[in-house]
Amino acid sequence: MARIKKTATKEIKSTRSKKSKKDHLQNIISLRINDKQKITLEKLSKATSKSISDIMREAVNLWSAKRRKLCLD
Repeated sequence: MARIKKTATKEIKSTRSKKSKKDHLQNIISLRINDKQKITLEKLSKATSKSISDIMREAVNLWSAKRRKLCLD
């Protein structure tokens, strides 16, 4: 019976770890930027301890929030 409990516990743990991954990010967007923009992103990444992807996601969220507000006015 202890063996069944261990299996059930392992299943629960594996389900939790799968859900904790960053919202199952699977879409890839590629963009071209100039050298100055790349350097800026790298400096931001180092200063904030965030990945460039995290910074770009935040930028998209901020931009879209601003546009939504403008469109609703």
